[in-house]
Order: sequence, then C-alpha cells, then structure tokens
Amino acid sequence: MKITNARIIVTCPGRNFVTLKIETDEGVTGLGDATLNGRELSVASYLADHVVPCLIGRDPQRIEDIWQYLYKGAYWRRGPVTMAAIAAVDTALWDIKAKIAGLPLYQLLGGQSRDGVMVYAHANGRDVAETVDRVGEYIEKGYKAIRAQSGVPGLSGVYGVAKDKFYEPATKGLPQESVWSTEAYLDFVPSLFEALRVKHGMGPHLLHDVHHRLTPIEAARLGKSLEPYRLFWMEDPTPAENQDAFRLIRQHTVTPIAVGEVFNSIWDCKDLIQNQLIDYIRATVVHAGGVSHLRRIADFAALYQVRTGCHGATDLSPVCMGASLHLGLAIPNLGVQEHMEHNAETDAVFPHSYTLKDGYMHPGETPGHGVEIDEELAAKYPYSPAYLPVARLADGTLWNW
Repeated sequence: MKITNARIIVTCPGRNFVTLKIETDEGVTGLGDATLNGRELSVASYLADHVVPCLIGRDPQRIEDIWQYLYKGAYWRRGPVTMAAIAAVDTALWDIKAKIAGLPLYQLLGGQSRDGVMVYAHANGRDVAETVDRVGEYIEKGYKAIRAQSGVPGLSGVYGVAKDKFYEPATKGLPQESVWSTEAYLDFVPSLFEALRVKHGMGPHLLHDVHHRLTPIEAARLGKSLEPYRLFWMEDPTPAENQDAFRLIRQHTVTPIAVGEVFNSIWDCKDLIQNQLIDYIRATVVHAGGVSHLRRIADFAALYQVRTGCHGATDLSPVCMGASLHLGLAIPNLGVQEHMEHNAETDAVFPHSYTLKDGYMHPGETPGHGVEIDEELAAKYPYSPAYLPVARLADGTLWNW
C-alpha cells in the first residue's frame, strides 16, 4: 500500500477547521485534524508546501517512521504549526491502519480500559445566579463534571462567559480587547464556588479555568481560597513557560492543577510531570503531535500518577475529538475529557460515530477513528478570518488572555 495523495480541506461551518485527508492506492483514506485556532492557514500552508510532497509514495502503515521523519527531518522541531501538521498526518495514518484492520482505533491501542470516557461540560453565566442555573442544567443532563465560569462584577468580556449560552472566543475581524483586573477576580471567584456547593452539594466534579492570568503567588492564593469547595481542578493558573512557577503554587495549596492545552510535545510536559507539580496534563491530539505522541505523554504521566484531561473545546474538530476518545478509552490514566458541543453545521460536515450518554462518551465501533468529512458540504463554508481576543490591564498593559 502507498500514499497517492493528501489534500488539505479548510472549512468554516461556524468556525474554521483544517482537515488533512490522506488517500492510498488501495482506496483506503484517513482523516487528521490540523486546526490551530486563529492561525489556521499557517498549518494549511505548512502541510501543502512542505509535508504533503514528502508523503507521496510512502507506506501509510509505517506510522512511527513517518512521524520521526516529519519531526527529525525538518530540523526545526516542535512549535504549534509543525506539531499540528505532524498530528494531522499521524491521526490520518492511524485512521487508515485501523480501517485496514477492520477495527475501531481503540482496539489497536490495547482495547478498552473503561466502559466510557467521562467528559466535562462548560457552564457559564453573566453572574453567579446564572452560572449556578447553568451548572444545574448540565447535572440534569447527566454530566458528572462541569467547568464553571462567571462574569466578574466591574469587568466586561471575561474569559469563558458567552454572550449567549455557548462560548466561542474567536471572533471575525481583528482581535477584540478586554480589560482585566486580577484583584476583582480573586475577590469574586470563591463566592461563585461557595454558591455552587450550597446549591448543588459536594457531589458534582467542579472545574475552573484561570486561563493563564495570575502570577504564581496569586494562583497560590486562589487555590488556597478554593480548597473548601473541593475543585476537581484549577486549570492554567499561570503561564507555563517558567515551569518552576508551579512549585510555588504547589507549596501553598492542595487544589489540583491542570495545564497543557498549549503544549506541543513531551518536552513541554516533562518537568511539570516528573516533579509532580501538576495533577492533570491537558495536551491534545492535534496540538501535541497526534495519537502517537500523546500516547507517549500519557504513558510518561502515568509513571507519576498524573492523569489526562485533554483539551476539547470547539476549536478542535470532531476528527480530533474522535481520536481523543479512542485514546482516552484505552489509556489507564484517563482523568477526564473536555467536551464542548459543536454546532449542527459542524456535526453535519463531520459525521461521526462517537456518542454521549449520562456524562460519558464512547468513540463507537466504526473501523478507524469513526469520523468522516462531507466534502461537498464543507465546500459551502469558506474560510473566514477570525482571531482570539487579547486582554489588557486597566492601565493599558497587555496581559495574558
């Protein structure tokens, strides 16, 4: 079997997605997600101009060899564009291999380690009362884990809070700017989780995303103040470039820490995991080199009792979600999988076999990763430039969004 062609499909059924479709001389095809939110065309160009020409004529079953060729052979290693491109190829090749075997992908990864993958939903509101109600709605739907975000008094455009029910940060046109106040946020957040526990009890797993906005000592203060409410995790409490910063947070709080949705390789994760400075690693199939590399990260994390909590927002296509669910079903150290519902247009463009029931998802039994693309329908949604927002402090200083 040989690779005969690989095509990049860019579509925007409400938001932009980049999909790689690899074709073979035996008619078996595979799909990979290559979406990089706000920088989609960079990955599309990297694939079309630099990767696809190197794939033609290769044996698609030599997944590891092709991964190493694209990683080591480029000389310029890592980075979000390179690793998203590699991830797309890797995911598509695993899709092909599983289809050849006539098996769902998770069977090639060792079979099921559990009956389903626990997922968490996003509940957000303009104020505490609205967020409390939203959490209640997801509990009624059967979710066991829910991320809670709320508007902060005195601030507009707070991360995680939607204008309507569903949050989508990327917006058409140039980046939107919002004003941030750490003081207002730190004073407010404990009251949100106090209200959630009073209303819904200690049963539901509650999560919260800080989204890189605090200094280490501020994050430590927040974690300490949230301890009575037993969070499942506090996500991205501070930027992770300086990973020693997490040591300071660890010294002051036992609130579990999750980080890594922007990580690109095992080298980004290594120190945090081996020094046991985090509890959950959030790297993704699409941004961390595909199924092959994320499996390496998960296996390494398991040595230190760190569990996975893979990013799963709507900036990842159903192709990535399908692959992530297969991996999450198979690995021994799954923690939870993020789940944001795609809109109806996206679900129609990417028909899939994964399902959701009572807070658990299953990738299905379709050979491969179980996600396809309707190319005719995809063509009806042309690329539309969109950017993620930026944040500034009250004095105009650019801050971490």
